[in-house]
Amino acid sequence: MRQNILLVQPDFPIASKSRWHKSFLPVGLLKLASYYRDKGHEVKLVYGRENSSFRPDKVMISSLFTYWSKYVWGCVKHYKQLYPNAKIVVGGVYASLMPEHCKQSGCDEVFIGVHKAAEKCEPAYDLVGVDYQVIHTSRGCVRRCKFCGVWKIEPKFESKKSIKDIIRSNQLVFYDNNLLANPYIENILKEIASTKYNGRAVYCESQCGFDGRLLTSQLAKLIKKARFQYPKIAWDGSYLEHKNIKKQLGMLIDAGYDRRDISIFMIYNWDHDFREMEKKRLKCWKWKVQISDCRYRPLDQTYDNYNPNRAQTNEDYFIHPKWTDAEVKQFRNNVRRQNICVRMKFPFYSKTMEHKKISKMVIQKLRNSNSDEAMRVLSDVWYPNYTCKPKLAKSA
Repeated sequence: MRQNILLVQPDFPIASKSRWHKSFLPVGLLKLASYYRDKGHEVKLVYGRENSSFRPDKVMISSLFTYWSKYVWGCVKHYKQLYPNAKIVVGGVYASLMPEHCKQSGCDEVFIGVHKAAEKCEPAYDLVGVDYQVIHTSRGCVRRCKFCGVWKIEPKFESKKSIKDIIRSNQLVFYDNNLLANPYIENILKEIASTKYNGRAVYCESQCGFDGRLLTSQLAKLIKKARFQYPKIAWDGSYLEHKNIKKQLGMLIDAGYDRRDISIFMIYNWDHDFREMEKKRLKCWKWKVQISDCRYRPLDQTYDNYNPNRAQTNEDYFIHPKWTDAEVKQFRNNVRRQNICVRMKFPFYSKTMEHKKISKMVIQKLRNSNSDEAMRVLSDVWYPNYTCKPKLAKSA
């Protein structure tokens, strides 16, 4: 029997310009759209809590991080009241990691894991109008990192041998959790390197980066030939791993990447304390590569009211026992300023310069000036190689 299916992406705290950004695209909902369309059902995709003349028989709500659970609950309540006779189903990351908590939202069903039938479908990109294609060459991950929930949601690692027949765009975004763990990755990279779509080359990006422990010189060269842009590798371990990280960076640089276009994932507010993370940050400054920092939240954290502009406690957001609120905010600020210096090839950071409150001529003169001269001209000079003591943010 033909049904009306309403697909809902909750109104997560994402900037409106990033609504369908590649980092937050509801791929699962788009695959469900194709799956239900193929069965002859009517499908509608909405963002957040909307009122519509569309009368669904089933409402399927996506979820992301557990700490965004309140947005999922808000949608369940809204659509339960709006369509009391419709079946409300919640799936996604939060639903899979915390099904019992999710069930308390009032939904009729919690869907755990990956919808195997929908997974075989091409996402219904016409519903979002993006100019890129999301691809999985694998599901799951061979690692069991304590801070990651992938291996819990997708416990079995599954991989594809080829993707050449499913490429439909000149811009591919890989959602693999561990792309290089695919045993057929060399073949896939060679396919991409030789593929053209609409007569033009295909460019790629790995959303989760590359597992540097699996990287080889051969793979680095193939990644470059496959036109992957802005490669990222992870440095989850201690400072003592810096020699291995440098070796991984060297492979990418030797393959032809500009070091400024390479980023290193770093998880902070985690087992390695502020001093340890600052040592890692300083190494990245020495190497002149950027940092993609990620603040840790537990996999069962159902709230996150982090505010960078005021002093906070564990009642506002998770603060690791080895960290303080001031350290969390100081590290994030240090990374942001350092990344600007790396991108701009500038020896120091200044908020005055960032907001262009001085002339380009003065900025050019300061580029090669010593610290004393820079500080005479600017009162807010900060050098990345300086580890400053965390300052307490102002209380609300």
